[in-house]
Amino acid sequence: MNEKRGPTETVYQSFRKRGLSRRDFLRFCTIMSATLALPSSFVPRIAEALEKKEKPVLLWLEYQDCAGNTEALLRASSPTVKEIVLDVLALEYHETVMAAAGHQAEKALQDAVEKYRGRYLVVVEGSIPLKDDGVYCCIGGRSAKDILKEVAEGAAAILAVGTCAAYGGIPAASPNPTGAVGVSTLIKDKPVVNLPGCPVNVENITATLVHFLTFGTLPALDSHGRPLFAYGKRIHDNCERRAHFDAGQFVRQWGDEGHRLGWCLYEMGCKGPETFKNCPRIKYNEGTSWPVGAGHGCIGCAEPNFWDKMSPFYKRLPRVPGFGVESTADKIGAGLAVATGAAILAHGVGRLVTGGKTKREE
Repeated sequence: MNEKRGPTETVYQSFRKRGLSRRDFLRFCTIMSATLALPSSFVPRIAEALEKKEKPVLLWLEYQDCAGNTEALLRASSPTVKEIVLDVLALEYHETVMAAAGHQAEKALQDAVEKYRGRYLVVVEGSIPLKDDGVYCCIGGRSAKDILKEVAEGAAAILAVGTCAAYGGIPAASPNPTGAVGVSTLIKDKPVVNLPGCPVNVENITATLVHFLTFGTLPALDSHGRPLFAYGKRIHDNCERRAHFDAGQFVRQWGDEGHRLGWCLYEMGCKGPETFKNCPRIKYNEGTSWPVGAGHGCIGCAEPNFWDKMSPFYKRLPRVPGFGVESTADKIGAGLAVATGAAILAHGVGRLVTGGKTKREE
């Protein structure tokens, strides 16, 4: 698929070959630095790495899924899918964007596995069914389980994009009829980075790859295998509606005044207080919005077992041991009311005292 360009090109060479300026290249490096939550002082280091190191060879495998992560890739804006495919990656296999089909497509995968063994990266989209020897997802007469094991054997690392690939997602929800699992359940001898979300923000994929090129390692991960730069903070802590939560201003019904004014969606079932992801900072649709910004609560799709653990989606969070936001939400309104009443009372007493002094003076 990339014979003309070849993986021997660097990212910077690809930029220049397409007529893009040095300024365009540095702008890309700046965006990646910001996505990785690195200070601007790292931009020169990222630029140097992308000038010298070959583009990573990428094999994209797709299994039990809705193709939402591929759709996110096709709608990427910073960088665009054109920039990702032509400049950032040597994308050797992807069922949706490659021209080849059928036996030709599968041959392209086998050729890439042999040619770049030990050097290529694998992106997996969708869960892998294990029940009944994996018959519920087959490509070219082979099960997803067998294909993934074979391709993973020669991989340098694996990126599980989307919640289905990371943790099994919706296919693995109870009662999990196909025995669906995430990549790390099946692959134990290769580094696996989980990039959950429905869908994942493609900028987090690109930033993970840029980190790999720049530092020669995968980014630091949390206990669920997620990069800390993208999943290190709760949505609740960065939410644009957080001030309304702190002020006890909650939407009580869809379309009410609070909803129109952009108040907190916690009472409507928002799972932001228990979800870790950088949605409020990176956003979607060319960085213009995200679910909470559009008026819908977070459903916690970046968390393991979210479909079972976070549902029903329109009821507020259950009481989670060691997590006090529910009691805070219950008490904050009453606390503010008491504080406001006390302030009014103090203000009234002050006026009376002031008024009395004035009267005596007169």
